[in-house]
Formats: sequence, C-alpha cells, structure tokens
Amino acid sequence: MNAAAYVRVSSRSQDHATQRDAIVRAAAARGDELGRWFVERRSASTTERAALLELRGAVRAGEVRRLYVFRLDRLIRTGMRDMLALLDEFTGAGCELVTLADGFSLDGPARDIVVAVIAWAAQNERLAIGERISAARERVERAGGKWGQPERMTPFQQKRAQSMKSSGKSIREIAVALKVPRSTVADTLARLSGKPPPNGQKFGGRKPGLKKTEPVPSE
Repeated sequence: MNAAAYVRVSSRSQDHATQRDAIVRAAAARGDELGRWFVERRSASTTERAALLELRGAVRAGEVRRLYVFRLDRLIRTGMRDMLALLDEFTGAGCELVTLADGFSLDGPARDIVVAVIAWAAQNERLAIGERISAARERVERAGGKWGQPERMTPFQQKRAQSMKSSGKSIREIAVALKVPRSTVADTLARLSGKPPPNGQKFGGRKPGLKKTEPVPSE
C-alpha cells in the first residue's frame, strides 16, 4: 500500500504536531508505512494550494493509494461541491481517504450526505471568521484606531529618517542612529516616498493583518 499523509495549518502561530501524531499512530495501527507527507501552512479558503496540487498529481499518477488526513476540513473547506468533487477524484484514481477525527467512514451509501454536512459546517465556520474580522475592524476604526499592522517607526523616527536620507546618509547609518532594523528603515522610506518597496517585497515584509491587540481567529 502506497500510503501518504496530508497535514495543514492556517497560520505561523500553529503547528502540525497534533495532526502528525494522530496520523502516525493511525497508520501504524493499520500496518501502513507513510511514504510521503504533504505539508502546508496555508488557509483552505482556496483549492489552489501548492501541497494540495502536488498531492492531487501524485494521486492521479497512482503514487498514493491510501491518504490519511486528520479531518476533512484540513484538506478542503471551500464548500460541499468542491469537497465531493475532490473525493470523487481520489476515489476514481483508486485512492482511499482515511479521516481520523470526523468520526465516520467514507465508505458506504451515506458518504455523500455525511460529507455534505461536514462541508456545509466548514464553509459556515469560514464565513463566521470573516464576519468576526470585519466586526473587529469596525470596532477599531470606530474607536479612532488604525486597522492593520502598527507602524514600526514612530512619526519622529520617520521624519528624522527622511531628513538623514536627504542629507546623504545610508540606510545602514540611519538604522544605527535610530536603532531600527535596516529592512524597516528601507521599507518605511520607500513607502513615504511612494516608491516600490525593496526587492519587490510587501512593505514590512509581511501582509497587513490584525492589530496586535486583536485576537487572531483560528481556522
């Protein structure tokens, strides 16, 4: 049996340990040796995910005959249509899907009904997360706060950095004088001047997100 496992978490603050441990134990109980792991740290709000695409290719090629997942929503949660289509794709390629924490078997005539309910619940949970984020944003902005990552340089530091840059100081010299990382200085000066950030990166080297004081919804 060509057995493999797929694990996914949504954010950098999460890890795969719980999923991995449960899958290793379940595979051992069945006498399976896990030849491949498909691992990613990405939201399941899209099916265009690198590890999932790689997995689907391996299944179509006949390289995976039994796939272990912790729960179905780790694999996909964009709706019942996508979930049923993926399961049909795996079944048609001769791949058995083993889900550990959902508490049901994917064999038998009731499969589609059970999967539809699970997919509906996962989709509604994702919508609820979006609503909580929108509500948090409105609350912050109503209170006069600014939504997104907080500035990593104070207004005084920003003005001083601009002045030093105008006088010919290098990014390194400005960073040392202000005791701020060089990447932060470079990003801030680029943003204030309206130029693209260095190396084609997003400003700050990370995506805009919640303020540190706001809880980050899990997925």
